[in-house]
Amino acid sequence: MYFVMDLYLIVLCLLVIYIKDSLQGPHEKRLLNNLLATYNTLERPVANESDPLEVKFGLTLQQIIDVDEKNQILTTNAWLNLEWNDYNLRWNDSEYGGVRDLRITPNKLWKPDVLMYNSADEGFDGTYHTNIVVKNNGSCLYVPPGIFKSTCKIDITWFPFDDQHCEMKFGSWTYDGNQLDLVLNSDDGGDLSDFITNGEWYLIGMPGKKNTITYQCCPEPYVDITFTIQIRRRTLYYFFNLIVPCVLISSMALLGFTLPPDSGEKLTLGVTILLSLTVFLNLVAETLPQVSDAIPLLGTYFNCIMFMVASSVVLTVVVLNYHHRTADIHEMPPWIKSVFLQWLPWILRMGRPGRKITRKTIILSNRMKELELKERSSKSLLANVLDIDDDFRHPCSGISGSTTAIGGSVFTRLTTVEEQNASSGCTHKDLHHILKELQFITNRMKKADEEAELISDWKFAAMVVDRFCLFVFTLFTIIATVTVLLSAPHIIVQ
Repeated sequence: MYFVMDLYLIVLCLLVIYIKDSLQGPHEKRLLNNLLATYNTLERPVANESDPLEVKFGLTLQQIIDVDEKNQILTTNAWLNLEWNDYNLRWNDSEYGGVRDLRITPNKLWKPDVLMYNSADEGFDGTYHTNIVVKNNGSCLYVPPGIFKSTCKIDITWFPFDDQHCEMKFGSWTYDGNQLDLVLNSDDGGDLSDFITNGEWYLIGMPGKKNTITYQCCPEPYVDITFTIQIRRRTLYYFFNLIVPCVLISSMALLGFTLPPDSGEKLTLGVTILLSLTVFLNLVAETLPQVSDAIPLLGTYFNCIMFMVASSVVLTVVVLNYHHRTADIHEMPPWIKSVFLQWLPWILRMGRPGRKITRKTIILSNRMKELELKERSSKSLLANVLDIDDDFRHPCSGISGSTTAIGGSVFTRLTTVEEQNASSGCTHKDLHHILKELQFITNRMKKADEEAELISDWKFAAMVVDRFCLFVFTLFTIIATVTVLLSAPHIIVQ
Protein backbone atom coordinates (compact mmCIF):
# COMPACT_ATOMS: atom_id res chain seq x y z
CA MET A 1 0.00 0.00 0.00
CA TYR A 2 2.73 2.49 0.97
CA PHE A 3 4.75 1.47 -2.08
CA VAL A 4 1.87 2.39 -4.41
CA MET A 5 1.47 5.80 -2.77
CA ASP A 6 5.20 6.56 -3.09
CA LEU A 7 5.14 5.56 -6.74
CA TYR A 8 2.13 7.81 -7.30
CA LEU A 9 3.94 10.82 -5.78
CA ILE A 10 7.03 10.24 -7.91
CA VAL A 11 4.96 10.09 -11.11
CA LEU A 12 3.10 13.26 -10.09
CA CYS A 13 6.36 15.19 -9.51
CA LEU A 14 7.70 14.11 -12.88
CA LEU A 15 4.52 15.29 -14.59
CA VAL A 16 4.74 18.69 -12.86
CA ILE A 17 8.36 19.13 -13.91
CA TYR A 18 7.56 18.09 -17.45
CA ILE A 19 4.61 20.46 -17.69
CA LYS A 20 6.70 23.39 -16.31
CA ASP A 21 9.48 22.81 -18.78
CA SER A 22 7.04 22.56 -21.62
CA LEU A 23 5.39 25.86 -20.62
CA GLN A 24 8.50 28.03 -19.97
CA GLY A 25 11.16 26.43 -22.09
CA PRO A 26 9.88 26.09 -25.68
CA HIS A 27 7.36 28.94 -25.41
CA GLU A 28 9.91 31.47 -24.12
CA LYS A 29 12.38 30.42 -26.79
CA ARG A 30 9.75 30.74 -29.50
CA LEU A 31 8.71 34.12 -28.11
CA LEU A 32 12.26 35.44 -28.15
CA ASN A 33 12.77 34.26 -31.71
CA ASN A 34 9.57 35.93 -32.86
CA LEU A 35 10.26 39.21 -31.04
CA LEU A 36 13.90 39.62 -32.01
CA ALA A 37 13.71 38.26 -35.55
CA THR A 38 12.66 41.58 -37.05
CA TYR A 39 13.66 43.86 -34.15
CA ASN A 40 15.94 46.82 -34.93
CA THR A 41 17.94 48.19 -31.97
CA LEU A 42 18.31 51.56 -33.70
CA GLU A 43 14.60 52.13 -34.13
CA ARG A 44 12.90 54.43 -31.62
CA PRO A 45 9.96 52.29 -30.40
CA VAL A 46 6.95 54.51 -31.00
CA ALA A 47 3.78 53.96 -33.01
CA ASN A 48 3.94 57.46 -34.49
CA GLU A 49 7.27 59.00 -35.46
CA SER A 50 6.15 62.48 -34.37
CA ASP A 51 5.30 61.38 -30.84
CA PRO A 52 7.95 61.63 -28.11
CA LEU A 53 8.78 58.49 -26.18
CA GLU A 54 8.10 58.95 -22.48
CA VAL A 55 10.82 57.54 -20.22
CA LYS A 56 10.28 57.49 -16.46
CA PHE A 57 13.55 58.06 -14.68
CA GLY A 58 14.47 57.50 -11.05
CA LEU A 59 17.57 57.21 -8.90
CA THR A 60 18.12 54.98 -5.87
CA LEU A 61 21.03 56.17 -3.73
CA GLN A 62 22.83 53.37 -1.93
CA GLN A 63 25.91 55.00 -0.45
CA ILE A 64 28.08 58.12 -0.46
CA ILE A 65 31.54 56.70 -0.99
CA ASP A 66 33.72 59.81 -1.00
CA VAL A 67 33.63 63.60 -1.23
CA ASP A 68 36.90 64.90 -2.68
CA GLU A 69 37.07 68.60 -1.76
CA LYS A 70 40.37 69.18 -3.55
CA ASN A 71 39.30 67.71 -6.91
CA GLN A 72 35.62 68.56 -6.29
CA ILE A 73 34.34 65.07 -7.10
CA LEU A 74 31.46 63.20 -5.45
CA THR A 75 31.62 59.41 -5.62
CA THR A 76 28.36 57.54 -5.02
CA ASN A 77 26.91 54.07 -5.32
CA ALA A 78 23.49 54.29 -6.95
CA TRP A 79 20.96 52.47 -9.11
CA LEU A 80 19.29 54.00 -12.13
CA ASN A 81 15.65 53.23 -12.80
CA LEU A 82 14.39 53.62 -16.38
CA GLU A 83 10.90 52.64 -17.50
CA TRP A 84 9.46 53.00 -21.00
CA ASN A 85 7.05 51.22 -23.31
CA ASP A 86 8.42 49.53 -26.40
CA TYR A 87 5.82 49.37 -29.14
CA ASN A 88 7.63 46.48 -30.84
CA LEU A 89 7.77 44.24 -27.75
CA ARG A 90 4.15 43.32 -27.20
CA TRP A 91 2.58 39.85 -27.30
CA ASN A 92 -0.40 37.86 -26.18
CA ASP A 93 0.67 35.69 -23.27
CA SER A 94 -2.02 33.12 -24.05
CA GLU A 95 -0.31 32.35 -27.36
CA TYR A 96 3.00 31.63 -25.65
CA GLY A 97 2.03 29.36 -22.80
CA GLY A 98 1.36 32.15 -20.30
CA VAL A 99 4.81 33.77 -20.57
CA ARG A 100 4.29 37.36 -19.39
CA ASP A 101 7.84 38.68 -18.98
CA LEU A 102 11.32 38.23 -20.42
CA ARG A 103 14.88 39.16 -19.43
CA ILE A 104 16.85 40.35 -22.41
CA THR A 105 20.38 41.73 -22.60
CA PRO A 106 20.45 45.48 -23.38
CA ASN A 107 22.60 45.10 -26.52
CA LYS A 108 19.70 43.31 -28.26
CA LEU A 109 17.08 45.98 -27.51
CA TRP A 110 16.68 49.69 -27.96
CA LYS A 111 17.29 51.58 -24.75
CA PRO A 112 17.46 55.30 -24.05
CA ASP A 113 21.00 56.69 -24.18
CA VAL A 114 20.68 58.40 -20.80
CA LEU A 115 24.03 59.47 -19.38
CA MET A 116 25.18 61.64 -16.50
CA TYR A 117 26.15 65.01 -17.98
CA ASN A 118 28.50 66.03 -15.17
CA SER A 119 30.36 62.73 -15.00
CA ALA A 120 33.99 62.81 -13.85
CA ASP A 121 34.63 59.13 -14.54
CA GLU A 122 37.36 58.17 -16.99
CA GLY A 123 34.93 55.84 -18.76
CA PHE A 124 32.18 58.49 -18.46
CA ASP A 125 29.50 55.80 -17.99
CA GLY A 126 30.00 54.00 -14.69
CA THR A 127 26.97 51.69 -14.87
CA TYR A 128 26.90 47.91 -15.09
CA HIS A 129 24.64 46.83 -17.95
CA THR A 130 22.06 44.44 -16.53
CA ASN A 131 19.22 42.70 -18.36
CA ILE A 132 16.08 44.56 -19.31
CA VAL A 133 12.81 43.18 -17.92
CA VAL A 134 10.20 43.19 -20.70
CA LYS A 135 6.51 42.54 -20.05
CA ASN A 136 3.86 41.43 -22.51
CA ASN A 137 2.31 44.92 -22.67
CA GLY A 138 5.61 46.37 -23.98
CA SER A 139 6.70 47.81 -20.64
CA CYS A 140 10.49 47.79 -20.21
CA LEU A 141 12.33 48.14 -16.92
CA TYR A 142 16.07 48.82 -16.90
CA VAL A 143 17.83 49.11 -13.50
CA PRO A 144 21.60 49.34 -13.98
CA PRO A 145 23.69 49.80 -10.81
CA GLY A 146 26.92 51.76 -10.89
CA ILE A 147 29.63 53.75 -9.17
CA PHE A 148 29.13 57.36 -10.24
CA LYS A 149 31.77 60.07 -10.08
CA SER A 150 30.15 63.45 -10.54
CA THR A 151 31.59 66.93 -10.44
CA CYS A 152 30.50 68.95 -7.43
CA LYS A 153 31.18 72.58 -6.61
CA ILE A 154 32.47 72.41 -3.03
CA ASP A 155 32.00 75.51 -0.90
CA ILE A 156 34.35 75.30 2.11
CA THR A 157 33.56 78.71 3.58
CA TRP A 158 31.92 77.20 6.67
CA PHE A 159 34.20 74.15 7.01
CA PRO A 160 33.75 72.04 9.15
CA PHE A 161 30.20 73.30 9.70
CA ASP A 162 29.36 73.22 5.99
CA ASP A 163 26.51 71.91 3.86
CA GLN A 164 27.15 70.77 0.30
CA HIS A 165 24.69 70.51 -2.58
CA CYS A 166 26.00 68.17 -5.27
CA GLU A 167 24.05 67.67 -8.47
CA MET A 168 23.74 64.55 -10.59
CA LYS A 169 22.39 65.58 -13.99
CA PHE A 170 20.99 62.84 -16.25
CA GLY A 171 19.69 63.22 -19.77
CA SER A 172 19.63 61.74 -23.25
CA TRP A 173 22.82 62.40 -25.16
CA THR A 174 21.34 62.38 -28.69
CA TYR A 175 17.54 62.59 -28.40
CA ASP A 176 16.01 66.00 -27.87
CA GLY A 177 12.83 66.72 -25.97
CA ASN A 178 10.66 66.24 -29.05
CA GLN A 179 11.86 62.64 -29.40
CA LEU A 180 12.44 61.51 -25.81
CA ASP A 181 10.68 62.97 -22.82
CA LEU A 182 12.22 62.24 -19.42
CA VAL A 183 9.77 62.21 -16.52
CA LEU A 184 10.46 61.86 -12.80
CA ASN A 185 8.96 58.62 -11.53
CA SER A 186 8.49 60.16 -8.06
CA ASP A 187 7.76 63.69 -6.92
CA ASP A 188 9.82 63.06 -3.78
CA GLY A 189 13.02 62.87 -5.79
CA GLY A 190 15.46 60.03 -5.32
CA ASP A 191 14.82 56.82 -3.43
CA LEU A 192 16.64 56.74 -0.06
CA SER A 193 15.02 53.66 1.45
CA ASP A 194 18.18 51.54 1.15
CA PHE A 195 20.71 54.28 1.90
CA ILE A 196 23.75 53.28 3.97
CA THR A 197 24.80 56.09 6.34
CA ASN A 198 28.18 57.73 5.92
CA GLY A 199 30.56 58.36 8.83
CA GLU A 200 31.58 61.83 7.66
CA TRP A 201 28.45 63.13 5.94
CA TYR A 202 24.82 63.27 6.95
CA LEU A 203 22.30 63.03 4.11
CA ILE A 204 19.65 65.74 4.31
CA GLY A 205 17.72 64.86 1.17
CA MET A 206 17.86 64.23 -2.56
CA PRO A 207 15.18 66.21 -4.41
CA GLY A 208 14.79 65.83 -8.17
CA LYS A 209 13.85 68.34 -10.82
CA LYS A 210 13.03 68.18 -14.52
CA ASN A 211 14.71 70.81 -16.70
CA THR A 212 14.14 71.71 -20.33
CA ILE A 213 17.14 73.59 -21.72
CA THR A 214 18.02 74.87 -25.17
CA TYR A 215 21.78 74.79 -25.73
CA GLN A 216 23.75 77.04 -28.06
CA CYS A 217 24.78 74.14 -30.25
CA CYS A 218 21.27 72.98 -31.06
CA PRO A 219 17.92 74.75 -31.52
CA GLU A 220 15.93 71.81 -30.11
CA PRO A 221 15.10 71.67 -26.39
CA TYR A 222 16.81 68.97 -24.35
CA VAL A 223 15.28 67.46 -21.24
CA ASP A 224 17.29 66.41 -18.21
CA ILE A 225 16.56 65.16 -14.70
CA THR A 226 18.75 66.73 -12.02
CA PHE A 227 19.03 65.21 -8.56
CA THR A 228 20.54 67.41 -5.85
CA ILE A 229 22.29 65.43 -3.11
CA GLN A 230 22.09 67.61 0.01
CA ILE A 231 24.68 66.55 2.56
CA ARG A 232 25.91 68.02 5.85
CA ARG A 233 29.31 67.36 7.37
CA ARG A 234 29.35 65.60 10.73
CA THR A 235 31.28 68.02 12.97
CA LEU A 236 31.74 65.93 16.10
CA TYR A 237 35.11 64.59 14.92
CA TYR A 238 36.44 68.00 13.94
CA PHE A 239 35.14 69.66 17.11
CA PHE A 240 36.89 67.34 19.54
CA ASN A 241 40.03 66.70 17.48
CA LEU A 242 40.73 70.18 16.08
CA ILE A 243 38.86 72.94 17.90
CA VAL A 244 39.19 71.69 21.49
CA PRO A 245 43.00 71.10 21.28
CA CYS A 246 43.46 74.53 19.72
CA VAL A 247 41.49 76.17 22.55
CA LEU A 248 43.59 74.30 25.13
CA ILE A 249 46.85 75.43 23.52
CA SER A 250 45.65 79.04 23.47
CA SER A 251 44.67 78.72 27.15
CA MET A 252 48.21 77.66 27.96
CA ALA A 253 49.45 80.79 26.21
CA LEU A 254 47.19 82.84 28.50
CA LEU A 255 48.67 81.16 31.56
CA GLY A 256 52.06 82.51 30.51
CA PHE A 257 50.94 85.99 31.57
CA THR A 258 50.44 84.76 35.13
CA LEU A 259 54.01 83.44 35.39
CA PRO A 260 56.39 85.78 37.35
CA PRO A 261 59.11 87.36 35.17
CA ASP A 262 61.80 86.43 37.73
CA SER A 263 61.19 82.72 37.14
CA GLY A 264 63.16 82.87 33.89
CA GLU A 265 60.76 80.54 32.03
CA LYS A 266 58.20 83.09 30.93
CA LEU A 267 59.58 83.58 27.42
CA THR A 268 60.48 79.90 27.09
CA LEU A 269 56.89 78.91 27.80
CA GLY A 270 55.54 81.32 25.17
CA VAL A 271 57.96 80.17 22.47
CA THR A 272 57.27 76.50 23.27
CA ILE A 273 53.51 77.03 22.98
CA LEU A 274 53.99 78.87 19.68
CA LEU A 275 56.08 76.01 18.27
CA SER A 276 53.59 73.39 19.47
CA LEU A 277 50.72 75.30 17.86
CA THR A 278 52.69 75.55 14.62
CA VAL A 279 53.30 71.80 14.56
CA PHE A 280 49.63 71.17 15.36
CA LEU A 281 48.50 73.43 12.51
CA ASN A 282 50.81 71.64 10.09
CA LEU A 283 49.10 68.38 10.99
CA VAL A 284 45.68 70.00 10.71
CA ALA A 285 46.53 71.45 7.28
CA GLU A 286 46.30 67.95 5.83
CA THR A 287 42.71 67.74 7.05
CA LEU A 288 41.61 71.10 5.66
CA PRO A 289 40.33 71.20 2.06
CA GLN A 290 43.18 72.20 -0.25
CA VAL A 291 41.35 74.83 -2.30
CA SER A 292 41.90 78.55 -2.75
CA ASP A 293 38.36 79.60 -3.60
CA ALA A 294 37.61 80.56 0.00
CA ILE A 295 39.17 80.54 3.45
CA PRO A 296 37.57 77.90 5.70
CA LEU A 297 36.00 79.09 8.92
CA LEU A 298 38.23 76.74 10.88
CA GLY A 299 41.30 78.11 9.09
CA THR A 300 40.30 81.65 10.03
CA TYR A 301 39.92 80.58 13.66
CA PHE A 302 43.34 78.90 13.66
CA ASN A 303 44.92 82.03 12.17
CA CYS A 304 43.36 84.16 14.92
CA ILE A 305 44.71 81.83 17.61
CA MET A 306 48.14 81.81 15.95
CA PHE A 307 48.14 85.62 15.88
CA MET A 308 47.14 85.72 19.54
CA VAL A 309 49.92 83.32 20.61
CA ALA A 310 52.54 85.16 18.52
CA SER A 311 51.40 88.49 19.99
CA SER A 312 51.64 87.04 23.49
CA VAL A 313 55.29 86.12 22.84
CA VAL A 314 56.04 89.66 21.63
CA LEU A 315 54.35 91.22 24.65
CA THR A 316 56.19 88.81 26.95
CA VAL A 317 59.42 90.30 25.59
CA VAL A 318 58.05 93.78 26.39
CA VAL A 319 57.16 92.67 29.92
CA LEU A 320 60.64 91.25 30.52
CA ASN A 321 62.17 94.44 29.11
CA TYR A 322 60.18 96.58 31.54
CA HIS A 323 60.90 94.27 34.45
CA HIS A 324 64.70 94.35 34.06
CA ARG A 325 65.14 98.08 33.36
CA THR A 326 67.43 100.13 35.63
CA ALA A 327 67.47 103.81 36.57
CA ASP A 328 70.96 104.38 35.10
CA ILE A 329 69.85 103.56 31.56
CA HIS A 330 66.10 104.09 31.31
CA GLU A 331 64.01 106.95 32.57
CA MET A 332 60.28 106.47 32.77
CA PRO A 333 58.43 108.84 30.43
CA PRO A 334 55.48 110.75 31.90
CA TRP A 335 52.96 108.99 29.64
CA ILE A 336 54.10 105.57 30.89
CA LYS A 337 53.73 106.77 34.49
CA SER A 338 50.26 108.07 33.75
CA VAL A 339 49.07 105.00 31.84
CA PHE A 340 50.80 102.05 33.52
CA LEU A 341 51.16 103.37 37.08
CA GLN A 342 47.89 105.21 37.53
CA TRP A 343 45.02 104.68 35.11
CA LEU A 344 45.48 101.03 34.02
CA PRO A 345 46.00 99.76 37.61
CA TRP A 346 42.86 101.63 38.62
CA ILE A 347 40.88 100.13 35.70
CA LEU A 348 42.23 96.62 36.35
CA ARG A 349 41.67 96.97 40.12
CA MET A 350 45.33 96.32 40.90
CA GLY A 351 46.79 97.27 44.26
CA ARG A 352 50.32 98.39 45.12
CA PRO A 353 51.87 97.97 48.60
CA GLY A 354 52.05 101.29 50.44
CA ARG A 355 50.04 103.16 47.83
CA LYS A 356 46.36 103.55 47.31
CA ILE A 357 45.33 103.80 43.67
CA THR A 358 42.00 105.54 43.23
CA ARG A 359 40.72 108.14 40.86
CA LYS A 360 41.00 110.83 43.54
CA THR A 361 44.62 109.97 44.37
CA ILE A 362 45.51 109.98 40.66
CA ILE A 363 44.08 113.49 40.21
CA LEU A 364 45.78 114.78 43.39
CA SER A 365 49.10 113.26 42.34
CA ASN A 366 48.95 115.00 38.98
CA ARG A 367 48.20 118.35 40.66
CA MET A 368 51.08 117.92 43.13
CA LYS A 369 53.46 117.28 40.25
CA GLU A 370 52.34 120.49 38.59
CA LEU A 371 52.96 122.45 41.81
CA GLU A 372 56.42 120.90 42.26
CA LEU A 373 57.39 121.88 38.74
CA LYS A 374 56.32 125.47 39.35
CA GLU A 375 58.25 125.64 42.64
CA ARG A 376 61.41 124.24 41.08
CA SER A 377 61.24 126.76 38.30
CA SER A 378 61.08 129.66 40.81
CA LYS A 379 64.17 128.70 42.83
CA SER A 380 67.08 126.59 41.69
CA LEU A 381 69.22 124.26 43.78
CA LEU A 382 72.34 126.36 43.00
CA ALA A 383 70.83 129.47 44.59
CA ASN A 384 70.10 127.56 47.78
CA VAL A 385 73.69 126.34 48.03
CA LEU A 386 75.05 129.90 47.50
CA ASP A 387 72.81 131.26 50.25
CA ILE A 388 74.14 128.66 52.68
CA ASP A 389 77.75 129.52 51.75
CA ASP A 390 77.13 133.25 52.28
CA ASP A 391 75.72 132.60 55.73
CA PHE A 392 78.86 130.72 56.74
CA ARG A 393 81.26 133.26 55.23
CA HIS A 394 79.69 136.41 56.73
CA PRO A 395 80.87 135.98 60.37
CA CYS A 396 84.48 135.40 59.34
CA SER A 397 84.59 138.50 57.19
CA GLY A 398 83.09 140.66 59.94
CA ILE A 399 85.70 139.61 62.52
CA SER A 400 88.60 140.08 60.19
CA GLY A 401 87.32 143.56 59.38
CA SER A 402 87.46 144.61 63.07
CA THR A 403 91.23 144.13 63.16
CA THR A 404 91.91 147.29 61.11
CA ALA A 405 92.17 149.55 64.18
CA ILE A 406 95.64 151.03 64.95
CA GLY A 407 96.88 151.87 68.47
CA GLY A 408 99.43 150.79 71.03
CA SER A 409 96.92 150.12 73.74
CA VAL A 410 94.94 147.90 71.62
CA PHE A 411 97.80 145.76 70.19
CA THR A 412 97.48 142.95 72.71
CA ARG A 413 93.71 142.83 72.23
CA LEU A 414 94.20 142.80 68.45
CA THR A 415 96.54 139.85 68.71
CA THR A 416 93.99 137.95 70.78
CA VAL A 417 91.25 138.76 68.32
CA GLU A 418 93.39 137.58 65.43
CA GLU A 419 94.05 134.27 67.18
CA GLN A 420 90.34 133.86 67.82
CA ASN A 421 89.58 134.75 64.22
CA ALA A 422 92.08 132.17 62.97
CA SER A 423 90.61 129.51 65.22
CA SER A 424 87.05 130.47 64.21
CA GLY A 425 88.01 130.35 60.49
CA CYS A 426 89.33 126.82 60.84
CA THR A 427 86.15 125.77 62.63
CA HIS A 428 83.96 127.28 59.93
CA LYS A 429 86.01 125.56 57.23
CA ASP A 430 85.59 122.20 58.94
CA LEU A 431 81.89 122.78 59.34
CA HIS A 432 81.64 123.74 55.68
CA HIS A 433 83.46 120.54 54.68
CA ILE A 434 81.21 118.46 56.95
CA LEU A 435 78.17 120.14 55.40
CA LYS A 436 79.33 119.22 51.92
CA GLU A 437 79.92 115.63 52.97
CA LEU A 438 76.47 115.48 54.54
CA GLN A 439 74.98 116.96 51.38
CA PHE A 440 76.84 114.34 49.30
CA ILE A 441 75.66 111.47 51.51
CA THR A 442 72.13 112.83 51.53
CA ASN A 443 72.13 113.20 47.75
CA ARG A 444 73.43 109.64 47.34
CA MET A 445 70.75 108.31 49.64
CA LYS A 446 68.10 110.31 47.82
CA LYS A 447 69.44 109.09 44.50
CA ALA A 448 69.46 105.48 45.72
CA ASP A 449 65.89 105.86 46.95
CA GLU A 450 64.87 107.41 43.63
CA GLU A 451 66.58 104.60 41.69
CA ALA A 452 64.92 101.97 43.85
CA GLU A 453 61.57 103.67 43.39
CA LEU A 454 62.12 103.90 39.62
CA ILE A 455 63.05 100.20 39.42
CA SER A 456 59.96 99.40 41.47
CA ASP A 457 57.88 101.52 39.09
CA TRP A 458 59.24 99.62 36.06
CA LYS A 459 58.50 96.27 37.70
CA PHE A 460 55.01 97.38 38.59
CA ALA A 461 54.52 98.60 35.02
CA ALA A 462 55.56 95.12 33.82
CA MET A 463 52.97 93.57 36.15
CA VAL A 464 50.32 95.93 34.79
CA VAL A 465 51.18 94.99 31.19
CA ASP A 466 50.99 91.31 32.17
CA ARG A 467 47.59 91.71 33.77
CA PHE A 468 46.29 93.85 30.90
CA CYS A 469 47.43 91.27 28.31
CA LEU A 470 45.83 88.49 30.33
CA PHE A 471 42.45 90.24 30.24
CA VAL A 472 42.70 91.31 26.59
CA PHE A 473 43.85 87.96 25.19
CA THR A 474 41.37 86.01 27.31
CA LEU A 475 38.59 88.21 25.98
CA PHE A 476 39.96 87.83 22.44
CA THR A 477 40.04 84.02 22.70
CA ILE A 478 36.50 83.84 24.07
CA ILE A 479 35.14 86.23 21.43
CA ALA A 480 36.91 84.39 18.59
CA THR A 481 35.66 80.99 19.74
CA VAL A 482 32.09 82.16 20.33
CA THR A 483 32.04 84.04 17.01
CA VAL A 484 33.17 80.95 15.11
CA LEU A 485 30.56 78.76 16.78
CA LEU A 486 27.71 81.25 16.41
CA SER A 487 28.50 82.17 12.80
CA ALA A 488 28.40 78.51 11.74
CA PRO A 489 25.14 77.28 10.15
CA HIS A 490 25.11 74.44 12.68
CA ILE A 491 27.46 73.44 15.51
CA ILE A 492 27.44 69.68 16.09
CA VAL A 493 25.92 67.01 13.86
CA GLN A 494 26.29 63.53 15.26
